[in-house]
Amino acid sequence: MKKGKVYLVGAGPGDPKLITVYGVECIQKADVILYDRLVNEALLQYAKEGAELIFCGKLPGKHQIIQDQIHELLIEKASEGKIVVRLKGGDPCIFGRVGEEAEVLASHEIQYEIVPGITSGIAAPAYAGIPVTHRDYASSFAIVTGHGRAEKEEDHLNWSALAKGIDTIAFYMGIGNINYICTQLIEHGKNPLTPAAIIQWGTTALQRTLTGNLENIEELASKAGITHPAIVLVGEVVGVREKIKWFQEREEKIEVIAGRE
Repeated sequence: MKKGKVYLVGAGPGDPKLITVYGVECIQKADVILYDRLVNEALLQYAKEGAELIFCGKLPGKHQIIQDQIHELLIEKASEGKIVVRLKGGDPCIFGRVGEEAEVLASHEIQYEIVPGITSGIAAPAYAGIPVTHRDYASSFAIVTGHGRAEKEEDHLNWSALAKGIDTIAFYMGIGNINYICTQLIEHGKNPLTPAAIIQWGTTALQRTLTGNLENIEELASKAGITHPAIVLVGEVVGVREKIKWFQEREEKIEVIAGRE
C-alpha cells in the first residue's frame, strides 16, 4: 500500500481566524487530524465529513508517554495511506516538538510538510497593544521556554545574556515559574523596574492582560488569579501598551483588583 502524507500544521495562537489559508486547506483534505489541547476546536469545523479526529492533549508529567503515542499514531495512520494533519497550537517549530515528529516520519520514509503558524509570543502581545520590537525601545527579541527549574536541573538558559543582551523576552509556559524567572533576570543585571506583562488566553475572547514590572508582576498575577495558558513578556516595549492597546478584553477588572490591595 502506498504511504500517505503528514502535514505538521500550526493552528495559530487561539483566534481561529489567525490560522493560515494553507493550514485550513490541509485540515479540509485530512483523513485524520491529531490536535493539541491549545488548538481552538472551532478549526475542526473545516474537517471533511468522516475525518477521524484524535485529541492529543498533554497533562503535566505525562508529556513523553503521550508524545511516543503520537509518533506511533502518525506512523500508523500514514502507513495506511491516509492524509494526516498534526494540528499544533501556535507555530509547530516554537516548542511544538515538530523536529522530533519530523525525524520519526523521515526515519519511516513517510512524506511530510511543515506548515508554519503564528506564534503566541508575538500574537498575544500584539493583541495586547505591545509590539515586541520598536524603533525606540527594542531591536532584539527572544522566545524562551519558561518552565525550567534549577532544582530539577532543567534550567539551561543563559540568564546573563538574556538580562543584558535582549530587549524584549517572551517566556512560554512560564506562569507557574514566574518567581524564578523574575529573580534570575534581576540577579543577572536586569533592572527590577523593567516593565513586564502577562497575557492570558491571548487573541481569544478570554484574553486578559496584566502589566507591572519585574519586582511586582508575580504578586499582581497572584491577586488577579492569572493561570496557564499565558505569555510572560519582559521589556520596555510593554510601556507602549497604554498608547496603542486596541483589543477589547477583560483587563479593567484585573487592574481594579490589583490596584485595590
